[in-house]
Amino acid sequence: MKQYVVDAFTDKIFSGNPAAICILDTWLNDELMLNIAKENNLSETAFAVKGTDSYRLRWFTPGGEIDLCGHATLACAYVIMNEYEKDKQRIKFLTQSGILEVQKNGELYEMDFPAYSLKPVQITKEISEAIGKEPIEAYIGRDLLCVFENEETIKNLNPQMDLVKNLGGLLLHVTAQSENTDIVSRSFAPKLNVQEDPVCGSGHCHIIPYWSKKLNKDYITAYQTSSRGGMLYCHMKDDRVILSGKAVIYSVADIHIPL
Repeated sequence: MKQYVVDAFTDKIFSGNPAAICILDTWLNDELMLNIAKENNLSETAFAVKGTDSYRLRWFTPGGEIDLCGHATLACAYVIMNEYEKDKQRIKFLTQSGILEVQKNGELYEMDFPAYSLKPVQITKEISEAIGKEPIEAYIGRDLLCVFENEETIKNLNPQMDLVKNLGGLLLHVTAQSENTDIVSRSFAPKLNVQEDPVCGSGHCHIIPYWSKKLNKDYITAYQTSSRGGMLYCHMKDDRVILSGKAVIYSVADIHIPL
């Protein structure tokens, strides 16, 4: 079975967020897909099966299946449009989070994602201790979003992952305004056996709704300031978030699995 590793939200290898992509004729069983994700040990491995006019798409972390993933969706669209259906400019994915469409616009791949509804939460001692610094605001959607005063704080944070596991939400996102882009952020997912997600698309479905309202802007440039780094070009549109980014193939391999 052929597998691609694509670096998403970047135009050069060894940066952005790597995702493994498998385009299948029929589904593998869930245990096998999870074992492949564990073997890859990337934040996500995506599996897609072609239908009549769309693809079914599922995402697996080393810790289990997840309901929404941005960078692996971008990477999957990149593989399909560049390796399988080179005449395609738009792809529809059927997922646990509904229909997700990706459109190619020059070098950018534009993804139409649902925005998470955010509720403010109290900043507890547990939150501050887990992150290592007290945020100025905190919100919960699927994930926990914590806001800080400046980008240097975001760059220097070293959360205690054993404590992060005890916080609310599936992932933890930290964010602040930036001098070079509108905002910066980082994302942590120890509950999914991923310490730090290099560039988290679904995280920006929390981050962008917050900053769009805060800054009174519909278009936001976002940099995920992990060690790898990655750029997202974001557009808040009603209750949807349009996430755009570039991608590049790192490797193509044949994996040998028991069928």
